[in-house]
Amino acid sequence: MKTECPDIEWARVAPDTVVVATSERVWVYRPSSTDSSNIFTQPMSGAGSVATTQKLLDTSIVLAKRAVSSSYQPRALNPTFWIWSLARQYHLTQFTSRLMEEARERFAAAGREVLAQWAAHKAIEERGHDRLALLDIQSLGYNAEAVVEALVPPSAKALVDYFTRTVQAIDPIGCVGYAYTMERLALGVSEKHIQALEALLPPGTNATRCLRVHSNVGSDVEHVQETVELVAGLSPEERTNVAIACYETALLDFSSSQNGYPSEEELQGILRPLALKEY
Repeated sequence: MKTECPDIEWARVAPDTVVVATSERVWVYRPSSTDSSNIFTQPMSGAGSVATTQKLLDTSIVLAKRAVSSSYQPRALNPTFWIWSLARQYHLTQFTSRLMEEARERFAAAGREVLAQWAAHKAIEERGHDRLALLDIQSLGYNAEAVVEALVPPSAKALVDYFTRTVQAIDPIGCVGYAYTMERLALGVSEKHIQALEALLPPGTNATRCLRVHSNVGSDVEHVQETVELVAGLSPEERTNVAIACYETALLDFSSSQNGYPSEEELQGILRPLALKEY
């Protein structure tokens, strides 16, 4: 018989890591081979709430970040590497609407109407964001379509591949965790960060449109809250699978972002022939 635990949620996001959340606090439980009778080694039971579900998902993301080498330092931005980042934003957003529409169809076919409606809404919300990235690249004086064809950051490819797998899995619930994680991480981009970046870019350029949409001054603030409210109303098994997808997405994002950076000279060599003649 399952024990119902009110106002508490937990999920085993990795073999040795269980995230436990209440409305007041959150902690990590490390299961061992001798404590199989502990409630947190069993599947989660009971209803969710916005307060506990958000802690469950956010802590899963934080733990993934901690699992990646703490010695990693992000690449310092300059106009050249901002184009690399914009290419990443393009590839991350290019297939979102199509994949969310596919998720909608699969949820609807399974009779999961609430999730189907969420995916349909996501497909509409994310439409055209890849175009913003192209406009940003063009503003910096480059043939945007040629740039995104030449620059495919490995981290973007890895994340899109994961997103695709979640949508096409037997149960596509993992795409909810993927979407939540990417939007939750975007909230770390503040207006101050955006202004600092704009100060590095050539005067008169408008190359942060895509970033502003995916930041804490854009629509992702509302999107994160909407998804938390959705997940809180799901079954224990679904909430567990969303938390696992949050952990896996964040782990992939933080680890893959460390790899594949070209040097400044390599980037300039790729971009030089792609500059627009009128600039």
